[in-house]
This record gives sequence, structure tokens and C-alpha cells, in this order.
Amino acid sequence: MKIGFVSMPLSGHLNPMTALARRLQSRGNEVVFFGVPDVEPFARAAGLDFVPYGEREYPVGSIEKVYSSVAQLHGFEVVRHSCEDLNPDLTRVTLDYLAEKLATTGVEVLVIDTIHFFIELVPLSMSIPYVHIWNVLHLDFSGATPPSLFSSPLDTSPEGLNRNAENLHKMGAILGPLAEVARTYAEKVGLEIDWNDPAATVSKLAVITQTPKEFDFPGIPWPAQFHYAGPFHDDDGREPVLFPWDKLTDKPLIYASLGTLVNGLYDVYTHILEAVAPLEDVQVVLSVGKNIHPESLGPIPSNTIVVRSAPQIELLKRAALCITHAGLNTTLESLAHGVPMVAIPIGYDQPGVAARIAHHGAGEFIEVDELTTDRLRGLIEKVLQDPSYCERAGYFQKVISKTRGLDVAADIIEEAFQNYETAELADRSLTTR
Repeated sequence: MKIGFVSMPLSGHLNPMTALARRLQSRGNEVVFFGVPDVEPFARAAGLDFVPYGEREYPVGSIEKVYSSVAQLHGFEVVRHSCEDLNPDLTRVTLDYLAEKLATTGVEVLVIDTIHFFIELVPLSMSIPYVHIWNVLHLDFSGATPPSLFSSPLDTSPEGLNRNAENLHKMGAILGPLAEVARTYAEKVGLEIDWNDPAATVSKLAVITQTPKEFDFPGIPWPAQFHYAGPFHDDDGREPVLFPWDKLTDKPLIYASLGTLVNGLYDVYTHILEAVAPLEDVQVVLSVGKNIHPESLGPIPSNTIVVRSAPQIELLKRAALCITHAGLNTTLESLAHGVPMVAIPIGYDQPGVAARIAHHGAGEFIEVDELTTDRLRGLIEKVLQDPSYCERAGYFQKVISKTRGLDVAADIIEEAFQNYETAELADRSLTTR
């Protein structure tokens, strides 16, 4: 089977998508990864064939520049700015070029990053079967649980359900520019879409989330084609990261990172450094990314190593605690290694992930607007000293190890496409009789 992959060109999406593509390739499938030029290093590091598009509109280095504008935002403004100002052009370029690339490469089926909204219109117009992947925390459009863009706790009271509905309306309002791009393309290629139905173009074959079922809120009325899997990560297929391993001591390790995108809030890093400074019995590794200048952070505590990037999985194998933005990948990687968390959700799906961390007792979280050094230090000490957090993280470590998310997802994808092919052959047979 020749399988195409299309993902948002951001590391938090590309790392799980390339891991899944690599797993399908290891099973004898031919895999082609499509994307703007900045996707190529991720595909090559994973040993995947890569086909670029949008070279003129998005030359090498463009994605970092375009999305740097979200670095110092937080809360719902991150999502609004992305959906209204950044993503529509990327969607337009993808819709303009993808059909030709699919045709010339002979791709038979497509695996699409769900959050790359409306890209499925291309395979729909070409009668190419596709499945959807939730690399970030999936959105519950039913209103049964809080949308993942918000940190509301699970609340099934009338007040809680009303709040969910209000937040869904708020979320839907910012998708207008993306929907307009999609409508224009659909009209161009002759597709008739019920735009009043949010699930109109969602894959009918399979929708897969890398979130384990045990980590989600209960009670979501998912359709039959929705599947929980587990984390799409392993120890391979990523570019190597240099790290001063000789500076690590035998003290319990706190690994701190705010991800690679919405990670430019200097005050948050200052609070982290000041919170851990008095903790003499631990060592801290703080990864600050490309949007922060370490020399601007002020004095670095003697117990802390500050780096721009870090070998995250390797450090989590040694960690006693992770201070995180509650990005889904970091959260699942922490849980996969039994590491409890203190979360500081910044934007996108991070509030919903943080709410689940707290709901399941695998850590605590604090909102950016409520962040102080004393509150953060209190949460760090609480999670380190209360064994229940480590026990709950250990529970999820066992769940993740048992479920083998990559294999579960690969099984579902192969079965979905094989069933589709069988049904198509049966239809053709009936038609020719």
C-alpha cells in the first residue's frame, strides 16, 4: 500500500506523525510524507521519502518566522491568532498544490493531521480514502466535556454543560477564515459540503487519537470510527540533540520545558528559576527553546542547567518531576516514563491536557495569569513530596506500555484502508454484472 502523510509543519505534530509513518513503513508499506520545505528534516530524520510543495510561498525557514508571532501570546488569543491570521494561508497553499503531488506520486491512501483543518477536501475531490489523526488533544464537539482549548474541569451539571456549549461557540467563531478558504476550494473542485455539520468532512473510515482512553475525560459520545490509541513516540527517528551529560549529578532531576512554539514568555521562565533556586536537594534542566535568550533570564541558580534544546525523552528517563506547558507530546512522554508533572498551560490544547493531568492525579497545574514564584514552588514541593502523584504517573506508565499506541494506530489504519478496498472491489463487481 502506498500511504501519503500530511501534517501541520510544527514539531509537536511532526514528531508523532513521522513516528507513525515510520511504523507503517516498517510493516512493508510505501510511505511518502508531503509538506512545505521545513518539514523535510523531520521526514529525513525518520527515514521517510519526502515530497515538498509550496516552495515559493514557504521557503526554508518560513514556518519558524511565521509562527514566532505566537511565542509571547497565551490563552485563547493563541488559538484566535493562529486560526484567523496564520493558518488560512497555509491551508490555501496546501489545497492549491497537494492534489498534483498526490497524483504524480501515485499515493493510494492518505493519513491527515486533523488539526490541519479541511485538507481532506483534496482526497475527497480525488476519491482517495483518508483517515484522520489527532496528534494534539482531540476536540469534543458534542459538549459533553469541556473543549480541550479550555482548562475547565469535568462538570456534568447544567451549569457545566452550558459552559461547554459557550466555549464551543467561542471556538467555532474563530474558524471563519479557515472555513472560507475551504468553501472556495470546494466550489472550485465541485464538492458539495454541508457546512452546518462540523463532522461533514471528517473521515468515515477512522479517526485516531494518540491520547490513551484512560487519560481522557469519560462520557464522550464518539462515533464508531473514533479510536483511542496511545502515544506515537519511540526512541528513534529524531534529530540528535547535544547535551552536557557530564554536568548531571545524582540528585533527583526536574526537567522543565515549555515546548517549541508558545514558549516566549520570559516571566514564566523567571518564576521557574526563582521557584527552584532554594531547592538544594534537586537538580534542574530548563530547556528554553529558540524564542528566549538565556542571558536575559538573569542569574541562573547553581542547581540549574539552562539549554536551548534538550534530549527530552532521555532526560525524562531520569526525571523525578516534569515542569511542562502541558503539550500533549511532553505530557504523554512524561507519563510513559512514570514522571508526575506541574503544568503551566500556555495555549492551544494545553489547558485541556492540564485539566486531565489534575483530574487523574498525575500532577497539578496553575494558570499563567495566576502564576507566582511562591505558588509554583508550592506545587513543585507538593508533587515531589506526595507519593500519590508518582503512583498515578506510574499507573499511566503501565497503561501506555501495555497499549503500544503506534501499533494500535497502525493496525487501525491498515484495517480501515483494506476494508475500504474490499468494499470498493465489491461495489465494482456488482456494477459490472
